[in-house]
Amino acid sequence: MTMETLPKALEVDEKSPEAKDLLPSQTASSLCISSRSESVWTTTPRSNWEIYRKPIVIMSVGGAILLFGVVITCLAYTLNLGDKSVSILKMVGPAFLSLGLMMLVCGLVWVPIIKKKQKQRQKSNFLRSLKSFFLTR
Repeated sequence: MTMETLPKALEVDEKSPEAKDLLPSQTASSLCISSRSESVWTTTPRSNWEIYRKPIVIMSVGGAILLFGVVITCLAYTLNLGDKSVSILKMVGPAFLSLGLMMLVCGLVWVPIIKKKQKQRQKSNFLRSLKSFFLTR
């Protein structure tokens, strides 16, 4: 299928808003805003909640899923249900248990990584201020 056979309604005009959305902006401010990491240009201090919010949420959800898996697994082995229900509970319980444990461990590992990153950022800020002090004199 060539460009000549496409209907006019499917073609995108270069001056249309759709074409403008497709063009990447290469300014430093737009790159900084669109990046997932913290902005290099702003040095506003952040609270502990802003820093540790994601690991805390991951650990909380992981802990809840882990407890849910423990309860389902215990119910599968203690209740006298039909064979089909017991077999389903015996499959689903350990699955929730392992998923919850995995999320809990991911959150627990994430916290020391963030602490190390904060220390590196503090050292970097200190060295930058020291460098600017000596270069301005």
